[in-house]
Amino acid sequence: MDERAALSLVGDRVAAAGDDCAVVDDLVVTTDMLHETTDFPDGTSRYTAGWRSVGASLSDVAAMGAEATAAVAVYGAPQFDADEIAAFIEGCLDVCEAVDAEYVGGDLDGHEEFTVATTAFGQTDAPVYRSGASPGDAVCVTGTLGRSAAALRRFEAGDTERGNELFRFEPRVAAGRGVAPHATAMMDSSDGLARSLHQLAAASGCGFAIEADAIPVAPAVEEVADGPSDRRELAVHFGEDFELVATMPETAVDAAAEASPVALTRVGTVTESGVTMDGEALPDRGYTH
Repeated sequence: MDERAALSLVGDRVAAAGDDCAVVDDLVVTTDMLHETTDFPDGTSRYTAGWRSVGASLSDVAAMGAEATAAVAVYGAPQFDADEIAAFIEGCLDVCEAVDAEYVGGDLDGHEEFTVATTAFGQTDAPVYRSGASPGDAVCVTGTLGRSAAALRRFEAGDTERGNELFRFEPRVAAGRGVAPHATAMMDSSDGLARSLHQLAAASGCGFAIEADAIPVAPAVEEVADGPSDRRELAVHFGEDFELVATMPETAVDAAAEASPVALTRVGTVTESGVTMDGEALPDRGYTH
């Protein structure tokens, strides 16, 4: 059973599951787990690991249009090294500071491989779910796509300094807050744009028609991509970018873009069914743990 099949079992049993965060009154809460073998390439610093782990959960808070309030992390490793733990905590503190949240601690435990579990909290009285998209809405993304894919290529080439830099993304909490009043549905792009669109389509009972030329590709992708096909693969399917994918009425796009502190780009339109790019079926392929 793969990760998606396992998650479907949770969704079948837990009514609150299925969005980027669970909503309890005006509180949103999410949790994530990252492992050295699947999430931290060789050369990932403990500072970057702390930043990225907590940032992944803060990204879920952003996807609900919530204000981020706090985060905690569980740190597991075969052995404890004082410098590594200190660097990890600094990463957690700094990513929280970047979105006006507070890092409030966590837990330590021995583990056979370096593993991090994080939980983040936020507040909103008007959360944005995945289920509100309607045919005719515009579909937009924040920032650019492919940054994490480019980071992995840098790690593989031994350029760990650049890899770590690219791996430290800024959670789009402020953008989520700005876009939320205009959005009909929203989620983050941690599984990749293609898979995110399929997930939104399933939640909203709709489809999407995307234009490849409209997709904003991270400049770092241009430095590592091996031609147009590879460029598209890294930007559309790789995932782990933690940008926001949002739908909204066409008449709201300009206002949402003005309210977002980062670029908001329209990449397509919500349709009745099917997920296509330039008229061809877009495979449901993306990041899988």
